[in-house]
Amino acid sequence: MTRARILPDRALEERLLVRYPLVGGMDEVGRGSLAGPVSVGLAVVSRATPAAFPAGLADSKQLTPRRREALVEPCRAWAVDHAVGHAAPAEIDAVGIIGALRLAGQRALAEVALRGHLPGAIILDGTMNWLRPPTGPAPADAAEQTTAPAAVTPVGPAASVAVASAARPIPSVYTSVKADAHCAVVAAASVLAKVERDALMTALPDPGYDWARNKGYTSPAHIEGLARLGASDQHRRSWHLPGLDRFTARAAGADPAPLRAAAPVQAPTRTVAVADAPAGPAAGRDAHWA
Repeated sequence: MTRARILPDRALEERLLVRYPLVGGMDEVGRGSLAGPVSVGLAVVSRATPAAFPAGLADSKQLTPRRREALVEPCRAWAVDHAVGHAAPAEIDAVGIIGALRLAGQRALAEVALRGHLPGAIILDGTMNWLRPPTGPAPADAAEQTTAPAAVTPVGPAASVAVASAARPIPSVYTSVKADAHCAVVAAASVLAKVERDALMTALPDPGYDWARNKGYTSPAHIEGLARLGASDQHRRSWHLPGLDRFTARAAGADPAPLRAAAPVQAPTRTVAVADAPAGPAAGRDAHWA
């Protein structure tokens, strides 16, 4: 039995637009992959944004690659502004996945801010506010919030698309469970992030990891590539990389164990203390101030 697709609407973003002239939706992609950047998409809407969002818009995970690609230009045209920020594998190793998500999100915000479109509020998918710096109390207003310390210099292919993170105010943040499915502006951000990151992974020189198909995620071909070739500069070396033990054993002259199919491996995330944000208008559904 096919599960019905959740259709997005604009209810949450329209409530926030009563208070804020610009509202952004953010979503990440690549958080659980073994290689490549983690990417954060941002779409910004205003009170003048057309009520009708692109036909067929949905959470990027519910769409075929062809449909996602077809939605990119309509999403860009519908939004006031948009950006995709990236954090490279070496940055993920240096600051952890939550810190890397923050870097990528800050880079996306910095890009739209340069064009005068910094949103006053952000809707994040999920329950964790990974955009806020991990230390310090929540300020009384978004204008008083500041970014985290200077970012690590981007490395690898992500450097060509990363935007330097400047010291800018962090918008107020709403978190909402499944916002990428039920909130149109977050769904648009998810499509933009997914298509851009997929293109980056497909364009990488590939000595045998099958980037074009697995996009850096766990797959039998990816595990076999790690067993034969070891880890590349695109791999998150602080993570457990299935198959790498066979390569290491071979390099040490030991007899490697037979390759076994492995389940997708998610790196352990660091616990981040997130203070409560100021009281705001009722957000509806599962949304809450974060």
